[in-house]
Amino acid sequence: MSDQNNMVCDLETGVCGVAEDEPMEVIDFNHKEKTVTMYYVTDPICSHCWALEPVLNRFVEEYDQYFKTETLMGGLLPSWHGFSDGGNGIQKPSDVAEHWKEVGEHSRMPIDGSLWYSDPILSSYPPSRVFKVIQQNHAGKEIDFLRNAREAVFAFNRNIGQDDVLIEIVNKTGLHGKDIVEKASEQSAQDLLEEDFDMVAKLGVRGFPTIILMNEENKGVKIVGARSIEIYEAALKQILNEDPKPKKKASLSQLLKPGHILFSREIEVMYDIQQSKVTEFVQEELAEDAYQLNEIMNEVYIKRN
Repeated sequence: MSDQNNMVCDLETGVCGVAEDEPMEVIDFNHKEKTVTMYYVTDPICSHCWALEPVLNRFVEEYDQYFKTETLMGGLLPSWHGFSDGGNGIQKPSDVAEHWKEVGEHSRMPIDGSLWYSDPILSSYPPSRVFKVIQQNHAGKEIDFLRNAREAVFAFNRNIGQDDVLIEIVNKTGLHGKDIVEKASEQSAQDLLEEDFDMVAKLGVRGFPTIILMNEENKGVKIVGARSIEIYEAALKQILNEDPKPKKKASLSQLLKPGHILFSREIEVMYDIQQSKVTEFVQEELAEDAYQLNEIMNEVYIKRN
């Protein structure tokens, strides 16, 4: 998407852009072909996409037996040239800082945002191209990259539009950062990104995040903005024409990979626990030497050792 107003976000709508309890369980080991595709249209610097992470991760964790996921880059910020959003008070990069602060406070997914004053991101295309290069050549690793990039920019205030930061983030995924970032600067990487933009346009997406659940008959349900888990469950029920049954969630030990981070809000949403109970829950679930418990912007987070 090349619309220069794509950066516009709205806090209220959550859109950037326009031991078993039961003694016996019946298990079906027959393979069932996934006939539903979940298109996730997003961008590395979409603040409402970051706010959606706790709910989206739970939805995928519980229901991905019903669908395959295709993540598409939407092109939130091509550049600041000619950009203007007077209605939301955003005329220049520094104006984004206050909006990001509001999204962080509303969602409780930590967002610093002060980089918009000191080291502004000039375009979201560089990290988007890196995503596409990894997706094409190292399928599966692109999701790790996107998560790491979001942690870097939102919580730890890193400019993910810069090559040196991108190289560091790619290295963290276990890939060769310098090679990947160099490939991302080639026209072929931009071509891959344009393919996503074309698909996003065909899907009629104009804001981020957008989730579209589509069946094999190309009939779908579109959800725009950061919504509750119940909204996504209802959409899946509608597209399946049956009640989807959530599978058992992974334990915290399984969910928290080495070197990865989980914020308090993510743990609360995934396991249906209150904020005040998170530290106690972590201590019960993980060995004392298995994790670090830290705090950032008044929010607790854990990191696997």
